[in-house]
Amino acid sequence: MEDAFVFTVLTMTATMRVATPLILCAMAGLFSERSGIIDISLEGKMLGAAFAAACFAAETGSAWLGLAAGIGIALCLALLHGFACITHNGNQVVSGVAINILVSGLTVVLGIAWYHQGGQTPSLPATARFMPITLPFAESLAGVPFLGPLYSRMLSGHNLLVYVAFMAVPLVWWVVYRTRFGLRLRAVGENPNAVDTAGISVAWLRYRAVLICGLLTGIAGTYLSIAQNAAFAREMSAGQGYIALAAMIFGKWRPWSAFGACLMFGLLDAIAIRLQGVVLPGIGEVPVQLIQALPYVLTVVLLAGFIGRAVAPKAIGVPYVKER
Repeated sequence: MEDAFVFTVLTMTATMRVATPLILCAMAGLFSERSGIIDISLEGKMLGAAFAAACFAAETGSAWLGLAAGIGIALCLALLHGFACITHNGNQVVSGVAINILVSGLTVVLGIAWYHQGGQTPSLPATARFMPITLPFAESLAGVPFLGPLYSRMLSGHNLLVYVAFMAVPLVWWVVYRTRFGLRLRAVGENPNAVDTAGISVAWLRYRAVLICGLLTGIAGTYLSIAQNAAFAREMSAGQGYIALAAMIFGKWRPWSAFGACLMFGLLDAIAIRLQGVVLPGIGEVPVQLIQALPYVLTVVLLAGFIGRAVAPKAIGVPYVKER
């Protein structure tokens, strides 16, 4: 019984860490798509931020400068997406895919040119990373049955960006549903003509939405390279931007529902990691390739079963042309 409880706590701890970039990206995509802008480029912005954060942290020795660089690159990519889709009414899917392809190739080329390590950046020392934080009384409560492992292992011992991701969910909910900006954001994604008639700039609202998206994806990418890991590795986002997009759709463009979907996908990934090397009776050792593919396969299966019930904002993907 105790072993099962400890296993559950460790699995949930791993779930929190694995789900962190998914949560940040899902909240980022929620802002963009609620405004009517499809954002396939979550993956590219996160990958670009991861590369920039690792490079700046390696050169300066500061995790905070790495975070600033990651956010800065993600904001630039968000502005590029906004320039193509909002200012010039370009195809939003094509723009997002183009950003993903651009970043995927550019990070490898620059990584090889600068560091000569096959596209990777140098390993970072602890001083250049966001390290785990021990919460007050975590060590003294560790021996308390049930409560101790929950507090000392599951809640304590994460780095700052994990806590930022989990605190972002109620903040996003409050902004979207309890502020004037959130009301206008939801309105512009449903009926931009009505927003324009009220004298509110549709373009400026959408630009603010994609900039918030860039901010959150920048934090997600920074987490990957200088918090969860100690360096940048080529294609290290590994499709997590797409899974976050799927979680947001699965959550019907709502913060708490998308958060739950991210935790579910994170749990699948955490279980898959813990199943590596496990020998099943009558089957043998579970193939590593199957374990690695499991979260993605289940993502497709879940979306295939529930995507029909999710209703997107009415104006999503439709460029707004102001009537003269």
